[in-house]
Amino acid sequence: MNLVITPTLLEGRVAPPPSKSQAHRLIIAAALSDGFCRLSNVDLSEDIQATLRCMRTLDADASADGTIIRGADLVDGHEEPAPEVMDCGESGSTLRFLIPVALALKGGGKFTGHGRLMERPQEPYFAIFREKGIAYEQKNGVLTVHGRLTPGVYALPGNVSSQFITGLLYALPLLAGDSEIRLTTELESRGYVEMTLEALKCFGVEAQYDGKRTFHVPGNQYYQHRDLAIEADWSNAAFWYGAKFLGCPVEIGGLDGNSVQGDRAIAGFYERMQGKGRLELDVSQCPDLVPPLAAMAALRGGETTAIVNAGRLRIKESDRLAAVTQVLGALGARVEEYEEHLVIHGRDRLEGGVTVSGYNDHRIAMMAAIAAIRCQGPVTIAGAECVKKSYPRFWEDYERLGGNIARG
Repeated sequence: MNLVITPTLLEGRVAPPPSKSQAHRLIIAAALSDGFCRLSNVDLSEDIQATLRCMRTLDADASADGTIIRGADLVDGHEEPAPEVMDCGESGSTLRFLIPVALALKGGGKFTGHGRLMERPQEPYFAIFREKGIAYEQKNGVLTVHGRLTPGVYALPGNVSSQFITGLLYALPLLAGDSEIRLTTELESRGYVEMTLEALKCFGVEAQYDGKRTFHVPGNQYYQHRDLAIEADWSNAAFWYGAKFLGCPVEIGGLDGNSVQGDRAIAGFYERMQGKGRLELDVSQCPDLVPPLAAMAALRGGETTAIVNAGRLRIKESDRLAAVTQVLGALGARVEEYEEHLVIHGRDRLEGGVTVSGYNDHRIAMMAAIAAIRCQGPVTIAGAECVKKSYPRFWEDYERLGGNIARG
């Protein structure tokens, strides 16, 4: 789907969708629980549908809308691996969270995905599998794992993806003895791990983090059923902060100012970008904020912004550093791309008048839509339907705020 955006200011109140990151975590914990759980404020983005689909393959019962989940049958003993291939869509969270869970519950399983998902690195898990004697094979887009997780010490890098840590934090409490996760590097994206620890606590599961490099995870635990609501998403709210920065009188509602979501950092970045002079933004703990921050920096008239410690974005749905550079550059921005960071020289307005690709990446398409607000000519976004991955109603919200969109 191609969308043509005619530049105009947005105005009004908007509520971001529920947090995709929290929804993944609560759905998996509910599916591991000892009874019925009711989850409210579930948004069926493509990633969340992938997690629900895979939990059903693992024998959890989940309603079509993801609001009622029965987990009692899921933890009734070690069965043979799930007979079906678990289709994770394009969701890295689904894949990496569930690999250890499948090993703990069923002794393994088969996983596949779409887009770039099966190209994204899994070596932190593979190193553990080799050490623990767990068989694995990745062939023709399908990853097969077979074996048992056993209590003990698990070493992981902390700077590749926090998703590997989360996967183990879900699985290790189900084992018959205590375990430790030891990080071999400093932890990045710490906020996502804190979300996991909070979700575990909500379901009565204990895991202690020393604040540095070690997680202590007692075994012989079980997940207690709970009814919970999913909070609004700071990651997607960041695009509306971008609109505000570009001069739109937009009010953002529904956010929890005390949330542990790491992308709550957008509020502080927004304030800092109001000032003058060269600015350096460290996104090591919140890399998903780079696209909206880049749109803001591109229109920070006369000022230079460096967005640093962003190298992990090269292995997302797209190579996000390259995609940000190419899309904003096509619109007329001055962006310098380096291996681990971007340097953006702000302008008052961009030319637009071009077609840009969404790169099959929801955050790139939304970035282009926000940058279009301050373009001189219309902006066509090719493949705009990719926002369904995390924010299915983004284009409807954009239009409701006064955005001028023609669908082609």
